[in-house]
Amino acid sequence: MKGDPEERAIAVGRYIAGTGATVRAAAVVFGVSKSTIWKDQARLRRTSPGLWAEVQAVVQKNKAERHLRGGEATRLKYLYK
Repeated sequence: MKGDPEERAIAVGRYIAGTGATVRAAAVVFGVSKSTIWKDQARLRRTSPGLWAEVQAVVQKNKAERHLRGGEATRLKYLYK
């Protein structure tokens, strides 16, 4: 989803807040990079502080849980080599 960055930021924010998706998953869905998702969050802070707070709650939860998921993909990658 290209186009107006402010509109994309709101769409990404609603998606993350609604689904609890990670930044990486949101980047795949919207066809942009993870860096763009982070920049969109900065835009969201200026344009929609309420939605930004909801997104931050999800992002912080995902960051707190990432050590639980960490390394699983790498372990599976080398499991059968």
